[in-house]
Amino acid sequence: QVQFVESGGGLVQPGGSLTLSCATSTNIARIFVSWYRQAPGKQRELVAVITSGSTTTYADSVKDRFTISRDNAKNTVYLQMNNVKLEDTAVYYCKIPLGAWGQGTQVTVSS
Repeated sequence: QVQFVESGGGLVQPGGSLTLSCATSTNIARIFVSWYRQAPGKQRELVAVITSGSTTTYADSVKDRFTISRDNAKNTVYLQMNNVKLEDTAVYYCKIPLGAWGQGTQVTVSS
């Protein structure tokens, strides 16, 4: 199964920015990739999707604040997080259909 290694998480203040990355050794150029997140005590939720043609879709809660992008040459997908809010605190994961969950990267928004 394809699995990503997520990175870039950390502590950020409300209103700040952070860029997450997820990389894999598999050629993902023809596969759509999704970012998910799971907050403490909550179910995992879909945050953003990018297709092989770079069409993007976002959850309403992050629309106009987050940007998903991909670099197929590096088999890497990014999530640019701007104007973060307390409720963005979660573990963030990348996944493709039928792929395996990685370890995720923790994002903590706190003042």
